[in-house]
Amino acid sequence: MQYFVTGATGFIGKRLVKKLLARKGAVVHFLIREESLSKVPALRAAWGVSAARAVPVVGDLTRKKLGVSSEDLKKLKGQIDHVFHLAAVYDLQADEESQIAANIEGTRNTVELARAIDARHFHHVSSIAAAGLYEGVFREDMFDEAENYEHPYFMTKHESEKIVRTECKLPWTVYRPAMVVGDSTTGEMDKIDGPYYFFKLIQRMRQILPPWMPSIGLEGGRINIVPVDFVVDALDHIAHTVQGSGRCFHLVDPVGYRVGEVLDIFSRAAHAPKMNVFVNAALLGFIPRSVKKGLMALAPVRRVRNAVMQDLGLPEDMLTFVNYPTRYDCRETLAALKGSGIACPNLKDYAWRLWDYWERHLDPELHIDRSLRGTVAGKVVLVTGGSSGIGLAAAHKFAEAGATTLICGRDQDKLDAACDEAKAKGYHFIAYTVDIADMQDCDRFVAQVIAEHGGVDYLINNAGRSIRRAIESSYDRFHDFERTMQLNYFGALRVTMGLLPGMAQRRKGHVVNISSIGVLTNAPRFSAYVASKAALDAWTRCAASEFADQGVTFTTINMPLVRTPMIAPTKIYNNVPTLSPEQAADLVAQACIFKPVRIATRLGVTGQVMHALVPRVAQIVMNTSFRMFPDSAAAKGDKSAKPQLSPEAQALQQMMQGIHF
Repeated sequence: MQYFVTGATGFIGKRLVKKLLARKGAVVHFLIREESLSKVPALRAAWGVSAARAVPVVGDLTRKKLGVSSEDLKKLKGQIDHVFHLAAVYDLQADEESQIAANIEGTRNTVELARAIDARHFHHVSSIAAAGLYEGVFREDMFDEAENYEHPYFMTKHESEKIVRTECKLPWTVYRPAMVVGDSTTGEMDKIDGPYYFFKLIQRMRQILPPWMPSIGLEGGRINIVPVDFVVDALDHIAHTVQGSGRCFHLVDPVGYRVGEVLDIFSRAAHAPKMNVFVNAALLGFIPRSVKKGLMALAPVRRVRNAVMQDLGLPEDMLTFVNYPTRYDCRETLAALKGSGIACPNLKDYAWRLWDYWERHLDPELHIDRSLRGTVAGKVVLVTGGSSGIGLAAAHKFAEAGATTLICGRDQDKLDAACDEAKAKGYHFIAYTVDIADMQDCDRFVAQVIAEHGGVDYLINNAGRSIRRAIESSYDRFHDFERTMQLNYFGALRVTMGLLPGMAQRRKGHVVNISSIGVLTNAPRFSAYVASKAALDAWTRCAASEFADQGVTFTTINMPLVRTPMIAPTKIYNNVPTLSPEQAADLVAQACIFKPVRIATRLGVTGQVMHALVPRVAQIVMNTSFRMFPDSAAAKGDKSAKPQLSPEAQALQQMMQGIHF
């Protein structure tokens, strides 16, 4: 038996050709563009056949009779038993012109070729999209009843099938596959399409929320999903067993799921939070079109919508199809497959394979250099307070990654020691002596950096001072608040505002501000420190909004407790679980690579949520911890005293890792 196949190099086509070649003595002639002939040896190897059984036919889908030469037409005439037409644009985002050329004109050209070579049967692989957005159940014997197919993808699928029905003089069969996903046994897929568009959203939820936390999903219409192996098996079986002409088969899942169910199935497959509560997208239908159009006319609304869609990798038209109204009857298909052992598997049984393959091979993040070297190599990075602690650990990471690394601090000896340490490791720092709390010294330093380096690409505002002392012990120590604010807030601002003009002019730059988990939890005994960091956080939020369209971005890191010299005077921290400077530096690197708005621990976010939703309860919790933990010996002015902790306080220390007491 001999076949002619268009779209043989496509996702479905390659598998169908392999299935056809598995038949004894089968020969497949397949359309291929001249510039793609180099792919033929690899295709034959994948199909496991010789040149005599897989024969390329040079042509073009958009040309009359597919542009096949008269010589090849003579060779094919009277020899082809089945023509399988699969070549088409399967992409909602493709432009209308290309879809018309491939889907409509391509089908007409294939029908002409089939007639010219006197093929015995024409098999057209259409799509459920040919039904448009039909309200209700669309049967296999329905076609003219299709409605709401103005979208280019729906329109071209409908019109291409119409060509087969009205212009094909050969016996013909139409197949309408549902939304085709990867192989149900291997998960293999060739592109992001259909439900895959939502995988990035599910992945983000998994990264942010613990798997046991219920989440909110989107409910909508029913969507029908089928794996590629079912489509190929059904195509092959029906084409060779069902007689007659003018029949149509829906290659769909007889069950079908609502949008919310599909999202929940894939969330479970990804070990992401289960979607317990659903917001029905149909509610949006009550909003008059004039109101929607008016909203989209507002520039801020358009920018927010476009930013969200782009960030999640969703095509612009995706939300249009959330309330998909059509269900598909498939009685003819079920009858044709009866006794064959071919059936559409349950999505719940193979969803995990689809997810696993996507995350390993198709996730767009895999193709982006997310290494620190790929981010900062050759760039100028300034780390304030870079002679010790978090700053020094971060500086080592930047220098090792190939950045021009500038560090600054007050103590020249410490800076020299840091430079010696870097030199011993095979790279170097450029050190500057500056007192960030001195505004005039800040100005001098910024001017020097601009003169010698032209500005910076990444600014890490790490220099800071922490004071752990209860307010009731600070009545006569107002200078604690002044000096903390001077360094943590005014100093950071002075450096940042000195370097921002250059960043804005170059339309690129990133500022990382090291804040504190205490800002989120409102940690007692740290009123001076938390207030200064909260001021910096608030300024950063304002600045980020102002510079959002100038290529300058900001990240705030609400850092948990880190074992640095800054916390050394507080002896009760000796037994408290803390981050190491290297672990904290990893967060700084992450801030530069991914440029998120905020990096915070789950504990910090929990504290923030508590203060927002149940502020009185949050205050009681923090007050209880405040009374359980005494002031440090340094805060009391008695450095010889040893801290005495109750068993309850020691237990709480271990439970609440990284929080300030």
